[in-house]
Amino acid sequence: MADRVLVITGASSGIGEATARLAAADGFRLVLAARRLERLEGLAAELGGEERARAVRCDVTEWDDVRALADAALDAFGSIDVVFANAGFGAPRGFEGSTPEHWRAMVLTNVYGAALTLRATFPALKASRGHLLLTGSVAGRRVLPGSLYSATKWAVTAMGEAARQELDGTGVRVTLIEPGTVATPFFDDPVTDALEPEDVARAVLYAVGQPPHVDVNEILVRPTAQSS
Repeated sequence: MADRVLVITGASSGIGEATARLAAADGFRLVLAARRLERLEGLAAELGGEERARAVRCDVTEWDDVRALADAALDAFGSIDVVFANAGFGAPRGFEGSTPEHWRAMVLTNVYGAALTLRATFPALKASRGHLLLTGSVAGRRVLPGSLYSATKWAVTAMGEAARQELDGTGVRVTLIEPGTVATPFFDDPVTDALEPEDVARAVLYAVGQPPHVDVNEILVRPTAQSS
């Protein structure tokens, strides 16, 4: 995997950051995207500086930002081999449990932002016969009571399959990563018996590391202690 180019959205913390670290150790060149540029720049410097990792401020809900992210990756490294559409966040359960403003931001980030990421990077992925990964969730396979977040992840599940069908015949592989409970900043309070971000990152690298004729379409990974 040496010198392949991996673009990660939501790279400043949690699963995105853990994937960046693991991928850097495997020889990937990285383009790290998030809204928090200062944190990204520190991570990029730690993972090799401009020769190996670039930080790009990107709000995935803004089309101009996402197009600029794809352009920055191509300008820096000449190709895009893997895209991990990972940016997203949640909301309290209950249709009276959050604000409409929070809902709007979540739906735009989790669904629209993932779609923009796909749209902006499809040409480069087709050119490299690359690999697209999306962060779904166990919540995108079963309905959680009162959870609009669950609805957004059902949308991501559908988006992954829709992308796979559209890309059929291009050589581009598509993988939906579906974590259970993960100990990340997603939660306001600490969680116990959860996956670590590195556990999910290993699933990402497993899918990417398969031979070109093998397309791992879905990986559902739960903590052993999670019953549903």
